[in-house]
Amino acid sequence: MSTKLFVGSLPWSVNDAGLKETFEKHGTVVSAKVITDRDTSRSRGFGFVEMESSSDANNAIKALNNSELDGRNIVVNEAKARS
Repeated sequence: MSTKLFVGSLPWSVNDAGLKETFEKHGTVVSAKVITDRDTSRSRGFGFVEMESSSDANNAIKALNNSELDGRNIVVNEAKARS
């Protein structure tokens, strides 16, 4: 079963492919999506990555949470379901 991760504080320069590439080093990525503004198509500074397994997700969290990506420290944690 896959695990979805929230990735915050993304630099504006990161796109879906760059996000996926960053996380692939730590496990199998099912999908990676940078959330963009509907009107301007500019990044909103956060995204979601779906990892194939919970162990891949945990490895990515440990390795990437509070790490630097293009000059910004990113936040990585397990995504919470909308209430």
